[in-house]
Amino acid sequence: MNFFSAIITFENLHEVRRLCHWGPIIALSVIAICSTMAILDSIIWYWPLDTTGGSINFIMLINWTVLILYNYFNAMFVGPGYIPHGWKPENVQEAQYLQYCRVCQGFKAPRSHHCRKCNRCVMKMDHHCPWINNCCGHTNHAYFTSFLLLAPLGCSHAAFIFIMTMYTQLYERISFGWSTVKIDMSVVNQVRPLIPFSIPVFAATLFALGLALGTTIAVGMLFIIQMKVIIRNKTSIESWIEEKAKERIQHYQTGEEFIFPYDLGTRWLNFKQVFTWSGMPKGGGIVWPVHAKCHQYTLTIEQLKQKADKRVRSQVQYQAVEDYNGACCPISKGLQTFFRTPCTEEPRIPLRKGDNIMATRGTKWWMYGDKVLNEEEIKAGDRLRGWFPRRCVEKCHYDTAASDGTSDKKAN
Repeated sequence: MNFFSAIITFENLHEVRRLCHWGPIIALSVIAICSTMAILDSIIWYWPLDTTGGSINFIMLINWTVLILYNYFNAMFVGPGYIPHGWKPENVQEAQYLQYCRVCQGFKAPRSHHCRKCNRCVMKMDHHCPWINNCCGHTNHAYFTSFLLLAPLGCSHAAFIFIMTMYTQLYERISFGWSTVKIDMSVVNQVRPLIPFSIPVFAATLFALGLALGTTIAVGMLFIIQMKVIIRNKTSIESWIEEKAKERIQHYQTGEEFIFPYDLGTRWLNFKQVFTWSGMPKGGGIVWPVHAKCHQYTLTIEQLKQKADKRVRSQVQYQAVEDYNGACCPISKGLQTFFRTPCTEEPRIPLRKGDNIMATRGTKWWMYGDKVLNEEEIKAGDRLRGWFPRRCVEKCHYDTAASDGTSDKKAN
């Protein structure tokens, strides 16, 4: 009893709620379907367990499933690691090089970013992954990447089983016309299965084959993308920051040389920052080894420069001319707005006529930005950011931000 009470705590039960999301439901369903069908096809119709090859094949299938689920659940429940609420650097003067998070009421440590889904500042945040319903960051990056490697390998094995099962069971019923294909099926024909390979079984195997092949391609591409950033000791967000740094320097012709601070010089050293024998990455997620020409706040200073530049160049102030209730697909705003809604989990912000919004990006039918808040809302740490229909707003032809004491943002 004490053993279970040590494992099942209120915090653990809260984390279990992460499973109640479309991402984990789909991911676990795909794993369950592919694994179950591969095991059934293998032991009933393709390769009997009383043979050495069949036993090895069965053990490998079980091994793939266990490893995939182990890394998947670790990536989900271990989590990325979060910056403590109210965190600030030991040296108070260094706070000038950091961004302040109003939601967490503390400073953002180097390499950390605030995730709107998790509502926390995440250590070394790479991205928020809907498939694990959690962020990929400092403490679970290795588990997540291992899952991205093992899932395609396991699905490739399962796909081979599906193809060979259908081939061996349909060999005597359908003439394939493959005169050059010679497969020894003497072992398969030794044992006649108790369950016939019927049309429903064929359809289920074909469906599982499609899932296995789709997963192999899609997840395999994600693994390649992750490995590219890992061997450079970057995250997906930091790759984007580096690109914007080069664009900023080129635009203003400042003559600066931006060196990414966390690249340790060799792929192997970068690789070891994420993958260790213990499974947990090196460091506490606050202080990082950096390039000899850089310091701990090289990247955060660049982020502050980009943020200031964004205020000047990117943000344009708009005013709401129609009410908008925050619906994801508002039919009342037109068919194009309804069907062209952004395919993202980013929030929508409700608007009332007369509200001011600082837009930063958008499409032909939708825009994204921050709602201009009053003094009380700003002091309370509120922030409303998200998508809204373009037809609900019009561009301001005067600088309300300069005369409005509630915001220090400037419109173009």
